[in-house]
Amino acid sequence: KGVARIKETLEGNVKRGRITAEQGAAIAAAVTPALSLEAFKDTDLVIEAVFENMGVKKEVFGKLDAICKPGAILASNTSTLDLDEIAAATKRPQDVIGLHFFSPANIMRLLEIVNGKKTAPDVLATAMALSKKINKVGVVSGVCFGFIGNRMLESYGEEVQAMLLEGATPAELDTALEQWGWAMGLCAVMDLAGIDVGWRIRKEHKISDERRRLYAVTDAIADAGRFGQKTGAGYYKYGADRKRVADPEIVAKFRAEAAKQGIQPRNGIPAEEIAERSLLRLINTGAQILDEGIAYRASDLDTIYMNGYGMMPWRGGPMWQADHMGLEKVAERIKHYEKLYGERWKLAPLIERLAHAGGTFAGFDKAKAKG
Repeated sequence: KGVARIKETLEGNVKRGRITAEQGAAIAAAVTPALSLEAFKDTDLVIEAVFENMGVKKEVFGKLDAICKPGAILASNTSTLDLDEIAAATKRPQDVIGLHFFSPANIMRLLEIVNGKKTAPDVLATAMALSKKINKVGVVSGVCFGFIGNRMLESYGEEVQAMLLEGATPAELDTALEQWGWAMGLCAVMDLAGIDVGWRIRKEHKISDERRRLYAVTDAIADAGRFGQKTGAGYYKYGADRKRVADPEIVAKFRAEAAKQGIQPRNGIPAEEIAERSLLRLINTGAQILDEGIAYRASDLDTIYMNGYGMMPWRGGPMWQADHMGLEKVAERIKHYEKLYGERWKLAPLIERLAHAGGTFAGFDKAKAKG
């Protein structure tokens, strides 16, 4: 099945003119399929891509550790799990690193390189060199839930769920986000990626009561087997052409849940507010990530969002947008929403400090570079 998928992808790239037929044949010939982990015993680098379950990943890494030669790099494609815990399942944590590819991996240029507490400098350097060799944009992240990109996405996603409960429809949200400067609105993105991805993660991890409340309808949709495009229905309905069609049933589910939670429905949410709330949640969480040292530079966050999450390059990225707005204005707007919506809008201390000093994220990066 895996070999057939590789062949299908290569044939598609040849048809689209991305590679020549000769290049496609050469790549296919370089693939050696295997059904046993023993096949990796002489490999220099192994990239694990099993599903997001800590127990399964630790089991795979334990086996790879016993099979692979000394010095071989063991990389995980995990998008959320604790890399240090995965590394602890081996006797070579210094050789374990995260290589988080973005779907579809043959098209998306971003590669999030997760540097564990015990990852050796030469292993990190090798991962960075690899990203260049395979024409990816490599960005280094420290270890936290979701790393950089998905941790920020978690906040963005929460706000989208909140606005759905307040009365916006998936189509209204996605239209506003796409008009502002996203390649796809978040409801369409989740349908494409699979609603079940986040649903499984929320099932496996302890989440706040508010997050559980915000995702009540989405999790019920997933419970019913509506995972998005792959099942023909998610936030939207899909035909054979995979074009999204608004589904009144989903809108009704959000209306019913809002009534159950005592949320007063609004008569639509302005497009400007949809775009602003989504962006500010990204900025605020990005500032927390910078303050914690998970990311080294604010510009790294912009690189991630323009290369892996569909923010159009002409928008410059969330942290660039923050500087463009002015951090005093950013702080003022976040505090405004905190009064309305509470704890999830608590202002990041870094924004408060920079705003008070008249600073910018660009200035933060320059100060870091000077050491």
